[in-house]
Amino acid sequence: MIPSDKFLESKGIRPTAMRLLVFQHLAKSKVATTLSDIENAFAKADRTTLFRTLKTFEQKRVVHQIDDGSGIMKYALCEEGCNCELERDLHLHFHCTICGETICLTEQKIPHINLPDGFVAEDANLVLKGICDKCSGQ
Repeated sequence: MIPSDKFLESKGIRPTAMRLLVFQHLAKSKVATTLSDIENAFAKADRTTLFRTLKTFEQKRVVHQIDDGSGIMKYALCEEGCNCELERDLHLHFHCTICGETICLTEQKIPHINLPDGFVAEDANLVLKGICDKCSGQ
């Protein structure tokens, strides 16, 4: 795998120490992460800096934002080769109603939807809610 600093540079992002730490934190996480989760992981980090880092990552398509209906935005790294294109890259998310975790189901793509004339889709988010494999014991 490409080193974190080289990956960020390839996306047009200057690899500052904090950006590298946030990227590595997201890369280790198996579930979508909130700003508060990241803030708790880096006790001495400024919340504004963390928020700006996430926004930069989102603009440069390093992470995608997930609205899972919990009222708190979550972030997850985009999969390799993702450009966050509506037609190609969007996938399902699963929100566990017991543990509260949100998981990217990157293998499950959102199918193309034909919209009526004059409608232009700018984003799509499909979240399934239920009980995850850890909470169901399977």
